[in-house]
Formats: sequence, structure tokens, C-alpha cells
Amino acid sequence: MRPVAIVGGGWAGLACAMELTEAGLPVTLYEAARQLGGRARRVDWNGIPLDNGQHLMIGAYRETLGLLGRLGTHSFLERRPLELHLPGFRLRLPRLPAPLNLAVGLAFAQGLDLRDKLAAARLMNYLRDRAFRLPADTPAGAFLRRLQQPDNLVDRLWGPICVAALNTPVEMASAQVFCNVLRDSLAGDRGDSDLIMNRADLGLILPDAAAAFITGRGGTVQTGCKVESIRAEGGGLHLSGPDVTAEHVVLASHPSRLPELLGALPGMETIITQVSALAWQPILTLWLQFAASPRFRFPMVGLGGGQVPWAFERNDLHPGLVGIVVSAEGGHLDLPTEQLKDEYLALLADQVGPLPALLNWKTIVEKRGTFACVPHMARPDNVTPQPGLYLAGDYTASDYPATIEGAVRSGSKCARLILARIQR
Repeated sequence: MRPVAIVGGGWAGLACAMELTEAGLPVTLYEAARQLGGRARRVDWNGIPLDNGQHLMIGAYRETLGLLGRLGTHSFLERRPLELHLPGFRLRLPRLPAPLNLAVGLAFAQGLDLRDKLAAARLMNYLRDRAFRLPADTPAGAFLRRLQQPDNLVDRLWGPICVAALNTPVEMASAQVFCNVLRDSLAGDRGDSDLIMNRADLGLILPDAAAAFITGRGGTVQTGCKVESIRAEGGGLHLSGPDVTAEHVVLASHPSRLPELLGALPGMETIITQVSALAWQPILTLWLQFAASPRFRFPMVGLGGGQVPWAFERNDLHPGLVGIVVSAEGGHLDLPTEQLKDEYLALLADQVGPLPALLNWKTIVEKRGTFACVPHMARPDNVTPQPGLYLAGDYTASDYPATIEGAVRSGSKCARLILARIQR
């Protein structure tokens, strides 16, 4: 049997390759870049391993956590009950059974008045009664106003959750996908809302270990190998670039590459139209290296309301290292980087107290960090009209936004589809 060809070495492609090699299938993974990981990867900075962005996970990410458990890298994760610290606001969910944990957490939340707390409870009850399904999708901001959610509650709770999960401003974001996030986190089992923070660089947590897992089971991983296009040939699919033919191909590359990859195949017009219509949202990360560690009361601290910057203590990567991440588009992207750094330093000092001397700093902007998760998105299925060709990635049809869990789920689903087709 010819090896299954996987195009793209991000988390979706790696998850797919792991599933297939574990099932005994030959696999060759092709990654155009020199390193694996895609949009959640290691970046080296003056000898310090950084993440290209702060990719927070939650307890509801069962497939991702299961994958890391099989790799043995779950020991690099720190799990804590949900705590949100923002200026004038604190929410902490106690270790109680759901939904009691949320009820008690809201009751004792600081920075919300009685009207805010009752409105939050009313929203969750409204969604539970409807199994978190809306009659029609709409922008999340309009949905929250229709449900009479106070501005203070939106600014301090719903807005930050929406932007952090969907990487899309609340006035643009899909209300249905936002509700899906609430369903699987705040309304899930007690541990589903837990915050899962990586305590090693992302390369150690998945790409390095996954590559060893794949090659240890007979698979092949080729970096620096770009697939230029795909065409049907001789009962299979020919990949130009590596110049190989495979019976099964999984495209796990960035969706912006699909038009050129699929252009020579018939019946791909709908998929190309769907991915071409995707809009993109950036993620900006400011890395700060201090002479000593600032005093964080919790490893993740919000620095403002609404489209909030979040500061993360990352002493695991290097003593005195702090990452500040800002999701989605906004005026911060128009600021000179020096001014941005100074403004965020001031916000950080307001939250954690006097800061040690700043030794160095760096900004990383992923201009196409995620797709804009807006209402009525048309997202392609994992199965394509071309037999043997599959799509994997967080942009494929799912009730999840663009998250690590969405990527891993899609890759695992493609592997299961291939195994089912072979076994028929």
C-alpha cells in the first residue's frame, strides 16, 4: 500500500499522522516550513524558546489532552480551576460539581453587581433550556443585547471570553459559536472550564514528540518540502513538489493555500469559494524579558476590559519572561511597537505592582492567526468530491472556533475516515 500523504505539519496534520501510524498505516507528512507546528509553534529568540503566541487550552479539549497523554507530554501542562482577573473584576470557579461551581463563582464574583450576576445566570439558563442552539445565528454583541446583558457584564465577562475563544470582536463574532463555547466550558462538567496552561514551549508539547511518535511507527516526516499542486493520475493523486502519488491525501495546510493546491482537480469550485471567502483575524504577542519575575497573583492576568490584553507569567520558558497577547483586530495594531510596549508595561504594572528592570522585548504578529468566526460561515467538510482526498484544519466544518482542539479534532476525523474507507 502506498503511504497516506499528509500535506501540512500543524496540529491537524500531526494528529492525523499519529492516528494513522498508530493503526499501522504507512504515512508520509510533508511540511513546507523548516519546523513543525503551524500556527502553534516554537520560536527561538536569543537562545530563549518562545511560543509564537499564547495558546491557552481548557479542560473541555478532550481530544487534544488525550493526544498529549499518549505522547507523554501532558506533564508539561498546568491545570487550574477557572480564574479571571481583570481590573476591578475577579471570577473564580470553586472545585464543586457543575453547575454549582458556576453558580457559586458568580455569587462571589468581584466587580459584578446583583443585576449583572442575575443576568449572567439568566443567560446560562436560557441557553440550557434551548440546548445551546439558537434559532438563527447573529453577531454575539447583538445577541447579548437582545438577552439584556448589562454592559458591565459584557465588558468584564462575556466579551473577554468571546474574543479569547473566537479571536473575533464581540460585535462581529458568531453568537452560535460563542454559545457552543459556553456549552462546552462553563456549562460542561466541572473540569471542562479548567484552564490548561503549557509549561514548556509548544514545540516540546506536540510537534517534537509527535514527529518521534510518527517516525517510531514507520512513518516519515519531511520538513522543507512544499507541495505545489495536486492532480488526479493513474487512480491516485499526484503531488507535485515531492513528485509522489498516493491513494489517500489529507490537506492539512493553511486554507489560503487550497486554491492553488486544488485548482487542477474537478469539482472543487465550492471548496475554493468557501476558503477564499474566509476573512482573517490577527494575534499579537508582546514578549517581555525582565531581570526578575514580576509578582503575578495568578499565571494569567487581564490588563483591561472588552478586547482585553492578557498577560501570562512564563517562567517555565525563562526566568522573568512575560507574554502579553491581544486577540483580533483593533487599534493596537496601528500603534508603533515602542508605544505599544510602553502602554502595556504601564497596564501590567497597574495589575501586578512595580516591575523589575526590562532587559529585552519582542513582538510577534500572526496576521492570519485565525479565521474571523462570524455568523453564517460556510466551512468545508472534511470529505471532498475527489475520492481519497480529505481536508483537515480548524477551519473545516465544526461547531468549534479556530482553536487547537478544532485542529486536532479535524485531523483525527480524517484519519478515521481513511481507516473506514480502507476497511470497507
